[in-house]
Amino acid sequence: MEKDIAIKAQNLCKHFGEGESRVNVLEDASFEIHKGELVALVAPSGAGKTTLLMMLGCVTDPTSGKIWLGKKIVWDEKRWSIKDPRRIRREQIGFIFQAHYLIPFLNVIENVVLLPETNDIPQEKTRQKAMELLEYFGIAEKANAMPSQLSGGQNQRVAIARALANTPQIVLADEPTAALDIQRSVDVMKMLKKIAKEQNVAIIMVTHDERMLPYCDRVMSIENRTVKFKDMRHEKVI
Repeated sequence: MEKDIAIKAQNLCKHFGEGESRVNVLEDASFEIHKGELVALVAPSGAGKTTLLMMLGCVTDPTSGKIWLGKKIVWDEKRWSIKDPRRIRREQIGFIFQAHYLIPFLNVIENVVLLPETNDIPQEKTRQKAMELLEYFGIAEKANAMPSQLSGGQNQRVAIARALANTPQIVLADEPTAALDIQRSVDVMKMLKKIAKEQNVAIIMVTHDERMLPYCDRVMSIENRTVKFKDMRHEKVI
């Protein structure tokens, strides 16, 4: 149903350069991703995974096509249809990376509330939301700890909590399990799956690890500069 659409692309294209040096990355990609879905994005190196992720995140300009966040069109053929794409990123999109990128001189709760506080949300409300997220991830007792006092897995949980602090429509994750061993990778995948369902948020995750794919609802691949999908909901998990 349309009301459940988190992000939609229509005839999305991206190329770099012009003339003989032109490189076509994506051509006429059209798709919908719904709230509550965990979608893996896979493709060979250099095929355009990060470029596509950054276009959907309102970071990189497409060459042409259209992008909607929910029912609102944000890119319309040749331009952003919103005054400030940065505001859309701050308010409606969460980002998770391979490294946690926590600010080392801020404690855990200060890292989590930083983004919503820049959106002028009252401090009391941001702190309450942050504590709810830390409780959700089982690390509420670390709220006043510094990132250097946490394990790698705990820091990644804080980073995921930070990505959810602004109550986004979509979360974009770029190789969030690449630096983890298999058991921690599985733990993160289960966590992302749970977040997608319980928080009703769409999560798009770039990964090279095929062992993680069965935990996803669908796999989005880039083949011959176009986007294809495979349903994973009946696949067995490891």
